[in-house]
Amino acid sequence: MGLSFRSLLRVTTPTVLLLFFSFTSTEAYDALDPNGNITIKWDVISWTPDGYVAVVTMFNFQRYRHIAAPGWTLGWTWAKKEVIWSMMGAQTTEQGDCSRYKGNIPHCCKKDPMVVDLLPGTPYNQQIANCCKGGVINSWDASSFQISVGAAGTTDKTVRVPKNFTLEAPGPPGYTCGPAKIVKPTKFVTSDGRRTTRAMMTWKVTCKYSQSLAQKTPPGCP
Repeated sequence: MGLSFRSLLRVTTPTVLLLFFSFTSTEAYDALDPNGNITIKWDVISWTPDGYVAVVTMFNFQRYRHIAAPGWTLGWTWAKKEVIWSMMGAQTTEQGDCSRYKGNIPHCCKKDPMVVDLLPGTPYNQQIANCCKGGVINSWDASSFQISVGAAGTTDKTVRVPKNFTLEAPGPPGYTCGPAKIVKPTKFVTSDGRRTTRAMMTWKVTCKYSQSLAQKTPPGCP
């Protein structure tokens, strides 16, 4: 007869038990850091005539895993027909088809933009705090960029959150991102501690690393 689960717990060594749980876990699971994740926080900080300006921050809440050079690539799908007018601290890998615009041309018109960090040494007028590290995010560190979005809602009732977030890092694919969830707006305290402001709207996305997902990629595949 096979051992019961309770018997298995009594006789299995910690190393074997760790392997047991890693093979019977869900897809988005890292046995070495089961609660670790990368949290993406999207704070709308002001409204514009056709959309909003937001600061997007990725927090690496993983104890043992960092994102090395050449760094992260963050993607999503717009819910409507949004465009990116401008960015600071990051850029999209492609501009897409902006032929319907005359004069002022958006930074990106793709339905599914892919964003990368800027490199160290980027001019200061293109930087924000926590940007421009070449996409490297060490454990318990953060990476940020600013984005101006057009053809979007102009209130917290009309903005639609992006969908299908993806996070890519060097090595085999390993991150799975959940849906964006609207949360309580972030509060910001001035450097002198005398004034507090708040975001117009905030949503968060949680991306978790899966060892089993990474191991499914055949050797030599990107």
